[in-house]
Amino acid sequence: MPTFAYTVNCSILLTDIPLLQRPQAARDAGFSAVEFWWPFATPVPGDHEVDEFVRAVADAGVQLTGLNFAAGDMPVGDRGLLSDPAHASTFRDNIEVVVGIGERLGTKAFNALYGNRIDGVAPEKQDDIAAENLALAGKAADRIGAVVLIEPVSGTPAYPLKLASDAAAVIDRVKADSGVDSLRLLADLYHLSVNGDDVGAAIEAYADRIGHVQIADAPGRGEPGTGTLDIPGYLNQIAGHGYRGFVGLEYKATRDDPFDWLPRDQRTSPADR
Repeated sequence: MPTFAYTVNCSILLTDIPLLQRPQAARDAGFSAVEFWWPFATPVPGDHEVDEFVRAVADAGVQLTGLNFAAGDMPVGDRGLLSDPAHASTFRDNIEVVVGIGERLGTKAFNALYGNRIDGVAPEKQDDIAAENLALAGKAADRIGAVVLIEPVSGTPAYPLKLASDAAAVIDRVKADSGVDSLRLLADLYHLSVNGDDVGAAIEAYADRIGHVQIADAPGRGEPGTGTLDIPGYLNQIAGHGYRGFVGLEYKATRDDPFDWLPRDQRTSPADR
């Protein structure tokens, strides 16, 4: 496995531990960085909840490398709010909370799940509101030198962004419509692979747009080495195009120790070794 700066996704890993204890658990496992999906029950949590989350990350001594915008009720199938006209104001209120947390913790990447197609709402109307909302999110992120990530996702048929080219088209539209140039591709190698993308070709085509990388093996979405996906090869390919960012560990643990595939001396970012 190539040497990279790894960041633990504490929303899919370490789930047997209370959420606010997971940053410390990641630190105890030898990592110096974490990322989260939206960690609150509502898009606009109270100040006390936000302060507790910020304190948990800071006290653990880890860097929060990534944070999702609120995405609705993900366990029941929601995959984002930003393309739903009925939730436009909710998403916009969430932007300031997300970027505020990022400003406090030095977070430079925010994942904006696009949202499922909605019965009875024209796809064009959803895409229009999505472009408007992503422009607002991109401008807010740019204020603190951060980017907004656009992610192709698998496992949800109603989610319209499945290939790297789908995400790139959204990025291009937002830039053309509003001049916002702070949107980037989230290259989750698992999602791209199971959606049928040619992962190597996608990397070649869109390497200059990649703002973050996540890994899980395929099939199964388990730890690297549990499937057949050439994760080391693809990471080397991405690095060869100049990517020096974090690689998110966003897989479903299949073993008691979800990190035993990665030697402990490779778990912190290279700058911390």
